[in-house]
Amino acid sequence: MRRRKAKQHIILPDPKFKDVQVTKFVNNLMLAGKKSTAFSIFYDAIGIVDEKSGEEANGLDVFKKALVNVTPGVEVKSRRVGGATYQIPTPVRDSRKDSMAMKWLIGFARKRNEKTMSEKLAAEILAAFKEEGAAYKKKEDTHRMAEANKAFSHFRF
Repeated sequence: MRRRKAKQHIILPDPKFKDVQVTKFVNNLMLAGKKSTAFSIFYDAIGIVDEKSGEEANGLDVFKKALVNVTPGVEVKSRRVGGATYQIPTPVRDSRKDSMAMKWLIGFARKRNEKTMSEKLAAEILAAFKEEGAAYKKKEDTHRMAEANKAFSHFRF
């Protein structure tokens, strides 16, 4: 590569759960620099998840399992070979896996019809935990697309 590798930013763990992954999720959830609002939305959503999931798991464990369920393994990238454009399946880097999963969860939570954002987020986390919902469907569609274009994998970069 021609450019030097970008520096990794140090992300501090969140105040309540002491977890870096939660902070990354809240940073993706945040709009217009309002981090405290994003934290309150996330913590309220985890509280709702805690109530609805019952005794078998606490809210943070449900959230982490939901993220794992939504995380993609492969994606397709467009590549021009000759005059044709092919969708080539490529494995996803670990950092990109996490960010894609978080962005999908947040994006599809925003499109839901519940009243508050914390309720929307809680509903999407629970759906992803149960392997259903829009974010999980997005992952399945991505995998299906990669599977369908497996024949073009020899064009990989």
